Amino acid sequence: MFRTTLKKIYLVCGMVEIKLDLDKCEGEGICVDVCPVEVFEVKDGKSIVVNLDECIVCRACETQCPEMAIEIIE
Repeated sequence: MFRTTLKKIYLVCGMVEIKLDLDKCEGEGICVDVCPVEVFEVKDGKSIVVNLDECIVCRACETQCPEMAIEIIE
């Protein structure tokens, strides 16, 4: 499932929801670097989720994002 509201993206797969705040995202790619299962990519200067179903809810992206643009909800 995918829905966009203003500059926020909410992605849901099973019991995992990833919220990305594109207003906060600087596209540094830290989430790409720290994710052990390659959930994220940077495209057009913003991080995006490309493999939500691979998320193992380790929360590395959420805790390492300097802009606090990522929220993981179980």
